[in-house]
Amino acid sequence: MTGKNVQHRFAYDDLRQWVEEADKLGEMRYLKGMSWERDIGMVTELLHHTDPAPCALFSEVQGCDPSYRVLTNFFGARRKGMTLGFPADMTKLELTDGLAEITETKKPIPHKIVKDGPVFENILTGDAIDVTKFPTPKWHEEDGGRYIGTGSYNVTKDPDENWINTGTYRVMIHDKKTVGFYISPGKHGRIHRDKYMARGEKMPACIVVGGDPMMFLMASSEVPYGLCEYDLVGGYRGKPMECVQGKVTGLPFPANAELVIEGWIDPKEFRDEGPFGEWTGYYASDTRPEPIMHIEAIYHRNDPIILGCPPQRPPDELARYRAVARSALLKRSIQAAGVPDVTAVWADECGSSRMFVAVSIKQRYPGHARQVGHVACQCHVGAYAGKYVIVVDDDIDVSNLDEVMWAVVTRSDPATSIDIVKNAWSTPLDPRITPEQRATKDFTNSRAIIDACRPFHWRDQFPHVNIPSKELAKETRDKFSWVLDEPKTN
Repeated sequence: MTGKNVQHRFAYDDLRQWVEEADKLGEMRYLKGMSWERDIGMVTELLHHTDPAPCALFSEVQGCDPSYRVLTNFFGARRKGMTLGFPADMTKLELTDGLAEITETKKPIPHKIVKDGPVFENILTGDAIDVTKFPTPKWHEEDGGRYIGTGSYNVTKDPDENWINTGTYRVMIHDKKTVGFYISPGKHGRIHRDKYMARGEKMPACIVVGGDPMMFLMASSEVPYGLCEYDLVGGYRGKPMECVQGKVTGLPFPANAELVIEGWIDPKEFRDEGPFGEWTGYYASDTRPEPIMHIEAIYHRNDPIILGCPPQRPPDELARYRAVARSALLKRSIQAAGVPDVTAVWADECGSSRMFVAVSIKQRYPGHARQVGHVACQCHVGAYAGKYVIVVDDDIDVSNLDEVMWAVVTRSDPATSIDIVKNAWSTPLDPRITPEQRATKDFTNSRAIIDACRPFHWRDQFPHVNIPSKELAKETRDKFSWVLDEPKTN
């Protein structure tokens, strides 16, 4: 696997076991007595913009039950590999290739319904429902409220086709018994919601606020339509994911989840949602009326942990974890389209893993690079909210932005190497959507596909790169790496 003899195995099954494993790596920080109003958000922003940085587990949050906890910055440093079931010393490209390989070779295993689980240790219904009592932070200083759903995923069911989807959508607390969440047009959860609204029916939904980090990663990725993420993760783990059914809606959610909110979304009842600092680094979606969810039950484990993954200005934690997962799925999608010799894909953190994608290839025929670029920007994984796709030769490390841009400025020609695709699938979260477009709900944008490969027809005549051969580079490292050591002081 990924050129190494690597065994894929998860050392954890739920969030609590994940914390134990992160602690073994020496990457946990335990923080007590902070406020949800400011402190947790401030610390989280600091951690998200530093890598490597530890994961933080907040407890005894001011004004809340001291046993309620919040965990932030789960995906960083050496725990990236542990989270994905790989060794902690693998590079981000090796993690991407490893994830792409297990996605190809490990087939989905349907989830299994069980009668009970730790998530039912506490069941709140009726007057006992109060979602405001949990230590939900105000993540950014200009947010319009408290967002309990940032490291969460929503569980919905297609009313026509009966398949279960889990998707990550921001969830805002309105009051004790209602929350609202925004879903961009075209997302699977939005398709489900639109179907219920067209019928004039309430939509059942559950929000899993804390749980298995691997499940959260897949819920935030572009999984094929109709495939349940529970089953995908079950395939990765080699065993069915155990789920219980909500006592109100019957929807399945993990038996070992930390906290789950269950209820109904009324297609006729809206309330202002937002603003919220989003993954583009802006408050682009502002405030708008969105359907609300009436909470009918809250389930939680003793001493529950809220998983917090608020987006920041990229590059940040969100960009780091989505880059690995999205790059793996995008590589698989390009190959599934029949395109040969795709050597690496990287959805770069600078574009929050969506707006700037680099793909390396071993050129085989005229038009190969353009074919790769167009498939990458319009397949399901790459289509949503993209901006730039850069195609480079296989001597370029696509995860190294300096190398990618060097290829752009030396191997591409602005007049002949750029294709523009118009009217592509975007989102209100895109800050470049014009006021006129927003007024008509035209949430589309354009894409630039940049061919930064050596021109195919005269690639053999292209000037040689001024870089040592692999043999000389190895000899240099072996003989002179000591020059880079820190000087010793007397």
